[in-house]
Amino acid sequence: MDINNAVVVVTGASSGIGAATARAASRAGARVVLAARREERIADLARELDGAIAVRCDVTEVVQVDTLVRTVLEEFGRIDVLVNNAGQGFQATIENIALDDFRAVLELNLVAPLAVMQAVLPTMRSQGAGSIINVSSGTTFGDVPGTGGYVASKIALERLGAIARNELEGTGVTVSTMIPFATSTEFMSSIKAGRAEAEEMTVGAQFDTPEMVADAILQLIESGAPRLDLVPVAYGGSR
Repeated sequence: MDINNAVVVVTGASSGIGAATARAASRAGARVVLAARREERIADLARELDGAIAVRCDVTEVVQVDTLVRTVLEEFGRIDVLVNNAGQGFQATIENIALDDFRAVLELNLVAPLAVMQAVLPTMRSQGAGSIINVSSGTTFGDVPGTGGYVASKIALERLGAIARNELEGTGVTVSTMIPFATSTEFMSSIKAGRAEAEEMTVGAQFDTPEMVADAILQLIESGAPRLDLVPVAYGGSR
């Protein structure tokens, strides 16, 4: 899909990969919709980007997701791209996972992306074209102790997207998975549980920039490929 003039909705757009993706899409000529809970941040970013709009949206609230889609259609009349980026980290061994914390991470990392997909798909189907990018994680390439809850949510998202892609074959709508490696964002500060353990685990790690991931997301939108990863070969990836 050509990014130029496309209407691109980015969830989790207030920082990190989401904000970088919004900037990259805007530079490529897209009309960007910034969706996140932190209203002031996305409002500031919208003022920075030509033609962008900001819509406060907690993607775990279906009513707010519906409002997001309605607002985009009222403003632009179409939705060409959805970047399902909103998510949260989680760190705990299997024995110590608090079930309420696990349910909350599944709600944000898995159920919410499904809800947003369901909300945009009728429009994309009627257009006969659309691109959905689900952002996963390079942690799915390993069995690192303490990552079980988080990896479970992201692996499930990957399979959900792959099956959706097959179900939508022939409609003009593609569903793709972006798999970043360790990225320098606010991820650690917003982790649901086990922040200290996660920080210890990543000491000395080489982090990619959000801009690098954003460029890869644009590449994936344009190619329509099933998936793209930034995981080094040494960790089982293709980079």
